[in-house]
Amino acid sequence: MSKVLTVFFSAEGNTRALAERVNAAAGGDIFEVKPVEPYSKADINWKNPISRCNKEKIGKKDIPIVGTVENFGDYTTVFVGFPIWYYGAPNIINSFMKQYDWTGKRIALFATSGGSDIGKTVGKLRPYVTGDCRIIAAQVFKSGDDVEAWVSGLVK
Repeated sequence: MSKVLTVFFSAEGNTRALAERVNAAAGGDIFEVKPVEPYSKADINWKNPISRCNKEKIGKKDIPIVGTVENFGDYTTVFVGFPIWYYGAPNIINSFMKQYDWTGKRIALFATSGGSDIGKTVGKLRPYVTGDCRIIAAQVFKSGDDVEAWVSGLVK
């Protein structure tokens, strides 16, 4: 049986709620990806061209993160959750992914979105994942979706 980790970034609480459901179904450990400088409501206003999220995306900036996952090498399946920003993962997820060696890991991406699908998220995230690993799934979830069935099909 694999050792499971659920990792997530949540800007407004929606992804946190989904991550808690994923983790309950997976039966693993959980780690919240938090920026050193927390996001305000104004920071994540994508309609404002000078908001923090827009500056980060355009500048392809790394985002300093609070803490690290202890014993990351022990995990074999990692669920990574985030809200879809600009048809992909937020830069803070890219920064998180770059910090670790993903060799031998099975990665399942899950996301929340106000209207976008998963799109090209896997391809956009792949350059930030080091090591020989497999991205085994990628799914955007809406309210009422059967998260537990999705997770049970992935945890071995």
